[in-house]
Amino acid sequence: MSDESQDQNDMADEWAAAMAESMGAEKVELEDFADDPKAGSPLSDEEQQKLDAILDIPVTISMEVGRTSINIRNLLQLNQGSVVELDRVAGEPLDVMVNGTLVAHGEVVVVNDKFGIRLTDVISQTERIKKLK
Repeated sequence: MSDESQDQNDMADEWAAAMAESMGAEKVELEDFADDPKAGSPLSDEEQQKLDAILDIPVTISMEVGRTSINIRNLLQLNQGSVVELDRVAGEPLDVMVNGTLVAHGEVVVVNDKFGIRLTDVISQTERIKKLK
């Protein structure tokens, strides 16, 4: 495992512990899905290598508060202190996007003085596939 992926795992563990603490719950350890006897036959070495290659591909995750359209004239008039009205109502869930594709909705949380997002609704695989077509 590279130093970068180890750092990401350590950061994820810190976040998980902080989220559990903020919700008053214990940290839950999940079993590796590959070890589940109900999951079918174990992966061959070749399949495991392919899976490992895919799991190391970086993706961009972003949270979208809202959108709006304005013309270039108004865009050029924006300056410090300008307010841009978005298409969302306050308190409405944020969109969680992975590489520009909607995958979930969530709400903003603050953990250890850093922003995070608590997922409230995850879009099913079938819904995501329908949106690709």
